[in-house]
Amino acid sequence: MPLREIHVSGYRSVRELRLKLKQINVLTGPNASGKSNLYNSVFLSAKAAAGGFAQVIAEEGGMPSVLWAGTRKSRALGSARLEPVRMGLGVKTDTFNYELICGLPKLQGPVPPGQFHSAFHLDPEVKEEHVWMEAPGGLKVTFFKRDATGVWILDSGERLTDYSGELMPTESVLSQLREPHLYPELSALRTEMSRWRFYHHFRTDVDSSLRHPQVGVRTPVLSHDGRDLAAALQTINEIGLSEELHQAVRQAFPGGSLEIEHDDDNGMFAVMLRMPGLKRPLRARELSDGTLRYLCLLAALLSPRPPALLALNEPETSLHPDLLEPLAMQMVKASKNSQLWVVTHSAKLAELVEKHSGETPVRLQLAGGETRVVGQRLVEVDEEAG
Repeated sequence: MPLREIHVSGYRSVRELRLKLKQINVLTGPNASGKSNLYNSVFLSAKAAAGGFAQVIAEEGGMPSVLWAGTRKSRALGSARLEPVRMGLGVKTDTFNYELICGLPKLQGPVPPGQFHSAFHLDPEVKEEHVWMEAPGGLKVTFFKRDATGVWILDSGERLTDYSGELMPTESVLSQLREPHLYPELSALRTEMSRWRFYHHFRTDVDSSLRHPQVGVRTPVLSHDGRDLAAALQTINEIGLSEELHQAVRQAFPGGSLEIEHDDDNGMFAVMLRMPGLKRPLRARELSDGTLRYLCLLAALLSPRPPALLALNEPETSLHPDLLEPLAMQMVKASKNSQLWVVTHSAKLAELVEKHSGETPVRLQLAGGETRVVGQRLVEVDEEAG
């Protein structure tokens, strides 16, 4: 179920933006152009499906800090009242359309008599949520609708029934479904979005788990922070693309070879890299930050269980320039099994992915304080949003 289009509005530097997606999507542009904001918008959509949406918003500083801070439009021509502050996240797959619109909690400003301010006033509040499918002939089949009029869900009898009173106001319906077998379409969408995979930070400091042996189990999916790297690489050796893994290591580190040390007595696993001219392999604690991060990227890209969507944020961080082409080649190979969503500061990496895939990168710019796609006319965006 590939991701065909995203729609983001009112999120940080993104006032209104629609972007059609391809199998490989590389976003690049100058600092502060909004690359990370677009990456995070897809991550937030995934968290809405999997649960923990409000927690991620809180970690970004709360709802007020993620909302569009630019000029708002008036409700009507000549009106002094401004449109409400809203953040909208929308995704379109081959089958479903999903839209989530959030804002500040209703109780803002002075406290009315008899009421109190909640300690969770920075949480997002879901104002609207919709799941629908575009049927042949222009028909629209609604599976779920949540707005000011109420909450409605399509039941097994294909009737929209009242679903009010069963949802937390800070989370998506997708993460709160009870008896999901009664709502197979919503369950299918939740399952697919929950399986999107994101990698945006690998700790490589001296205390990082990457640098020390770890208890390991069979690991077909590298954890988001790479802490189970050794077990993930050994899993690729045993049930995955072992030859591709070792070829990728030789390509990145000529004459080098990857070794995974495992202790049968205590189940500890450790990464080692043997390099030409050295009498012993280098342990993870001796490897450079870039080498460790590159091995994490290989584990993510060569996963024996590839996701529908694989997202990488600034994968070039700490990498030696000589590693950019091997990385680009691995990304293009991975795109045969997973749709790629990549944000990079490196124009060189974007060019190399284009060289090996033929897919033009998406270039962003900050125009008038808002994130825009270079070459996408404002009228095109506004017409699509209308």
